[in-house]
Amino acid sequence: MPDKPCVIFPKVMDIAPYKPGTSKIANVEEPIKISSNENPFGASPKAVEAIKNAASKMHRYPDGACLELRKAIAKQHNINAENIVCGAGSDEIIALLCQAYASEGDEVIYSEFGFLMYPISAIRCGAVPMKVAETGLRTNIDNIINTVTDKTKIIFIANPNNPTGSYITKDEVRQIQAAIPPHVILVIDAAYAEYVSAEDYTSGLELVDKFENVVMTRTFSKIYGLGGLRIGWGYFSASVADVINRVRGPFNVSDIAQEAAIQSVKDIDFLKKSRLHNDKWQKILTDELSSLGLKIYPSVTNFILADFLGLEGKSVNDVDDFLKAKGIIARRMESYGLPTCMRFTIGLESENKALIQALQEFVDY
Repeated sequence: MPDKPCVIFPKVMDIAPYKPGTSKIANVEEPIKISSNENPFGASPKAVEAIKNAASKMHRYPDGACLELRKAIAKQHNINAENIVCGAGSDEIIALLCQAYASEGDEVIYSEFGFLMYPISAIRCGAVPMKVAETGLRTNIDNIINTVTDKTKIIFIANPNNPTGSYITKDEVRQIQAAIPPHVILVIDAAYAEYVSAEDYTSGLELVDKFENVVMTRTFSKIYGLGGLRIGWGYFSASVADVINRVRGPFNVSDIAQEAAIQSVKDIDFLKKSRLHNDKWQKILTDELSSLGLKIYPSVTNFILADFLGLEGKSVNDVDDFLKAKGIIARRMESYGLPTCMRFTIGLESENKALIQALQEFVDY
């Protein structure tokens, strides 16, 4: 046995491991899980069938270029397939961007309540994550711009943002791009773009076509219901796509994931069904929970953020325990710096009604 342990990269132990939401409750066979922003309908039936058909080919290596999937995505969004790179979830795209463009001593900017994988990916590369204060749980573009230095290499903007549910407008996104040096990569993480109907919103697609230093990332984990397959994609300028293709693994997306994603993109009816259900129940949940005295932050996504601070003598720990006793799993927000908040995914009608009833009982308890 060696006298000393293996040497690790010095920054690794600075990483707080990402902790996903709870998925099980003791002695509850089928809990209501509204903690991970998953599509309550699951995946498209066409995607499920594609998975069954692809199972017979699992001994074969997948298409390393994801050509047919990139074509399907390009057709849906009217963009250039050559500038799309697919990955094992948008998480991998985020990590690859940091790997390619950030190194020891560089700075990576993200908003205060942004996705936890931004700082984790930055630290992996030896870069310094720069957390920028938000205003009213919304990205403050002036604060973002004023944080840029000569050391800044990447800016991550989750738009819409998880866990707050807020977004910044297309004009605000353009202001950030116009204010930053050309060597800084502006990453627009549009994981929840399919849920947004606001006319002043942009996922960033048109900016990628105009500016070499703008990147957009997307996922199949949310509205498409493919979280378990780990598949996402990014849209880049030709030069950035070339770089990311050089650092990604040669077979980073499985054949099964590719086949399911292709059929998901093509199933427009499933997409519309999911969006209409979400629009309806997001409003109902917001109204019902607000009437209970909870502070509900405006959301354009498939989840809502509720603040329990106003309930005197009742903590998030209390509500979490109460909901679990009712067989309901929600997401606590301490890891995001929001200790009095919980996040609720829009579920099936029966699940949403169960949540409303349980919270009514909790408030009255």
